[in-house]
Amino acid sequence: MRYMADLVSAIRNEEEQIREGGGTKAIESQHNKGRQTARERIQKLVDTNSFFELGAYAAFRMYDEWGGAPAAGVITGLARVETRMVMIIANDATVKAGSFFPMTAKKVIRAQNIAIENRIPTIYLVDSAGVFLPLQEDVFPDNDDFGRVFRNNAVMSSTGIPQIAAIMGMCVAGGGYLPVMCDHVLMTDGSGLFLAGPALVQAAIGQKVSAEELGGAAMHSAISGTVDFHEPNDDACLARIRSIVEKWGYRRQSPWDRKKPVLPALAGEEIYGIYESSAARPYDIKEIIGRLVDASKFDEYKAEYGKTLVCGYARIGGFAVGIVANQKMNAQSTDHQGHKRVEFGGVIYTESAEKAARFIMDCNQNLLPLVFLHDVNGFMVGRDAEWSGIIKAGAKMVNAVSNSVVPKITVIIGGSFGAGHYAMCGKAYDPRFLFAWPTAKYAVMSGDSAAGTLVEIKVRQLERGGKVLSEEEKKELYESVKQSYDQQTDPRYGAARLWIDRIIDPMETRDAIVTALEACALNPDVPEFRVGVLQT
Repeated sequence: MRYMADLVSAIRNEEEQIREGGGTKAIESQHNKGRQTARERIQKLVDTNSFFELGAYAAFRMYDEWGGAPAAGVITGLARVETRMVMIIANDATVKAGSFFPMTAKKVIRAQNIAIENRIPTIYLVDSAGVFLPLQEDVFPDNDDFGRVFRNNAVMSSTGIPQIAAIMGMCVAGGGYLPVMCDHVLMTDGSGLFLAGPALVQAAIGQKVSAEELGGAAMHSAISGTVDFHEPNDDACLARIRSIVEKWGYRRQSPWDRKKPVLPALAGEEIYGIYESSAARPYDIKEIIGRLVDASKFDEYKAEYGKTLVCGYARIGGFAVGIVANQKMNAQSTDHQGHKRVEFGGVIYTESAEKAARFIMDCNQNLLPLVFLHDVNGFMVGRDAEWSGIIKAGAKMVNAVSNSVVPKITVIIGGSFGAGHYAMCGKAYDPRFLFAWPTAKYAVMSGDSAAGTLVEIKVRQLERGGKVLSEEEKKELYESVKQSYDQQTDPRYGAARLWIDRIIDPMETRDAIVTALEACALNPDVPEFRVGVLQT
């Protein structure tokens, strides 16, 4: 329990540092311009305590040679504005004047993709100097770079997703297209909107012009007609946004069944004492599930078959869901020849993969969103596993996950390794949201396994060259490889690269899933479910 509490405390402390953005001096500079910081703006815009931040760890420990980019210089997350759920995307001008680093563009695009998948109205608080020029080659050209942001603006508009942009600082160069491609454009006095600033205009065509005359709020509201609402300051602008949102109509509701929520009968804080990261002390995943679901009621599917994967039906926050979770307890089973065997917890066997594939298809058939709880070592290997058709069974599960049309929400609570990560709806399989506990480990294999494998390969290479390593040298090499690998399996490493949307306190898991399900419920469209060819 103490181990988990210490990890959660460390995450909270780091998040507090991240929330400081560019630091005290940069915040003071923003205030001296008569502007609020991005976090201050969000606090005034959204309903009280409704902001659910996503991507806080983006660019964590990256770009150190440029002084770092806390939260990638942009704040994103779900919130309520006049009770309506929205996606917030706010440039943090305290971080390099809100410039776009490579991860900044990717973070904005991730927020937009979440909005597109779930039909979430989006509010942009724009205050950015544009592309961070020293890294322009990694920001400018690709399909997950800067230009994709404006493409997404157009796609969102065409699908009927409301977008509001408030220019509350600088909005220059290509970035100027973002607000103009939204449904509503607001602009505060002292802000600037232009494709080229005064200095560049003078250098390019020799014309001398002030920033206000070139692209100020007064000009854009009265002369170019670009701005819909000309506001004197941040407070007035934020109040106007709330007033606009308050008048929106309602669209079709989703088909996901929801009843009045019921709190779990079991105490959520007990999760700290239940979870174990040590393989020597396996825990029962059903004890975790019982602390996440309404009234702690769980209808387990095929409870006596494929026991290393637990599948079943429940409600979370009133939403009916299907749950697929890795069981860490070892299980007794009987194979097709009547032989008894022990199945290792956290490993996916042929029977468990087949069960999960069938369950996932059933959830699609009956319109139940899916929640995946990861603590998986991978698929079983060896002669018996191969003879039982483990590859075919795994392919069925991957196929069902890949073609699933209901919302998928993934929570990595422990290990998530190799093909097991894929089959359990890893990042590449389009979960609507992907959360992780501080205990999560996320890689092809564990640090111990990787270090052992890589050291063995290195030793053989050296021996072929006539060099024999001592036991001390082997140990030193092993520790070096393991340290590097452990760093990359840390959830903060994945969150920095946006593989993880949010690192959550285990006691926050239920609330995070409910928030995600409420976002998913904004999209009423469900494509036809088709799995294609399945190996039998």
